[in-house]
Amino acid sequence: MRTGRKLVGIAIIGALALTATACGDDKKDDGKPTPSGSGKSGGDTVSLPRLDGQKIEVAAVWTGPEQANFVKVLKEFESRTGATVTFVPAQDPIVNFLGTKIAGGSPPDVAMLPQVGAIQQAVQKKWVKPVGPEAKAQLTKNYAKVWQDLGAVDGTQYAVYFKAANKSLVWYNTKVFDSAGAQVPKTWKDFLGAADTISASGVTPVSVGGADGWTLTDWFENIYLSQAGPEKYDQLAKHTIKWTDPSVKDALTTLGQLFGKPDLIAGGATGALQTEFPASVTQTFTGGDQPKAGMVFEGDFVGVNIAQTSAKIGTDAKVFPFPAVGAKAPVVTGGDAAVALKDTKGAQALLTWLASPDAAKVWAAAGGYISPNKAVDLAAYPNDVQRDIAKALIAAGDDVRFDMSDQAPQSFGGTPGNGEWKDLQDFLKNPKDVAGAQAKLEADAAAAYKG
Repeated sequence: MRTGRKLVGIAIIGALALTATACGDDKKDDGKPTPSGSGKSGGDTVSLPRLDGQKIEVAAVWTGPEQANFVKVLKEFESRTGATVTFVPAQDPIVNFLGTKIAGGSPPDVAMLPQVGAIQQAVQKKWVKPVGPEAKAQLTKNYAKVWQDLGAVDGTQYAVYFKAANKSLVWYNTKVFDSAGAQVPKTWKDFLGAADTISASGVTPVSVGGADGWTLTDWFENIYLSQAGPEKYDQLAKHTIKWTDPSVKDALTTLGQLFGKPDLIAGGATGALQTEFPASVTQTFTGGDQPKAGMVFEGDFVGVNIAQTSAKIGTDAKVFPFPAVGAKAPVVTGGDAAVALKDTKGAQALLTWLASPDAAKVWAAAGGYISPNKAVDLAAYPNDVQRDIAKALIAAGDDVRFDMSDQAPQSFGGTPGNGEWKDLQDFLKNPKDVAGAQAKLEADAAAAYKG
């Protein structure tokens, strides 16, 4: 997700009973299940082979708290198997990074890919190995079909989705809402009304991390899915309709109702384009009752950044689903998937581990994380907000739509300073030029999909 990277506008409603049972069928070389190496977690649900003396490299674009939390997952794998695992920092776009490593003869054993398009591209280049039977058994047992299909190419399973993201949430500063008398909105009209109410109270209502183009694709996708509907969404994702389609005009026009009012955005368009995603969050939850903004749109992973402030999730910081523009609120999801670049026992064991609820609960406890694994005990999440978001993701089952830009060729949907990211940054600068934005988006999409 580029956890940034992307990832569901799922309404946080209802209750979901989960059965946290998943038993892997890995065997040691002697045919007996391998007990946990750590003894810390209890109730282990997956058996892993002994890998004493083996070294495994894992590449991912995660930094900061996300990297630290993923390393905790890898450390538990080390404890259970005896392997030594090294985290290799990668750069976006990760496909280019991996290409350089492979050309130099030193690919990592496993890579975490944040886009469906990146998985497909890596398979086409014959870089990745199919998922082994032990990991596949974990996937079959623990994942909805939609998540298995997202990691498959032409019917062959290549990827294990380890981290999902709810990309349709608006996080808000409760002090700001209470002081302004603003109500939590359910529709886009109500959202703009709440923004006006907050603005009138003396606080800029919305924080936008426009320096990171992926945040702007998320704004567009949520509006487009709710307004145009899932069928059109699928067509645009595959580029079977053009970005000059009237449905795109409608969505950009709607987005322009916010972007076209600089007083509603922290720092105006210029400030937003200089604000990176982490700062867009922290500036919303620092400054007491006079923060730089009253609310910020992004996924469940915002919790990681809120944790870097003194705000408490559930009291100072709360969340509501992205408002409905059309008949229904949007359901958009994304995630990070593990692929094996080497067909080794260690690489396949790590995929098995990442497909298990045991691995997911390590990061779940640290916060800022949602697992697509339906066998994860909701008690593993650190607060009710995270539990509700996880519940909603699992309850949605196969009825989700994957992030559109993450389905696109990386040159269009996943490259800083190019394609959709750049085109929507330009739109933020000049939201009145809807036709011009459509023309640029279509030209860049046509070139990328043709390539």
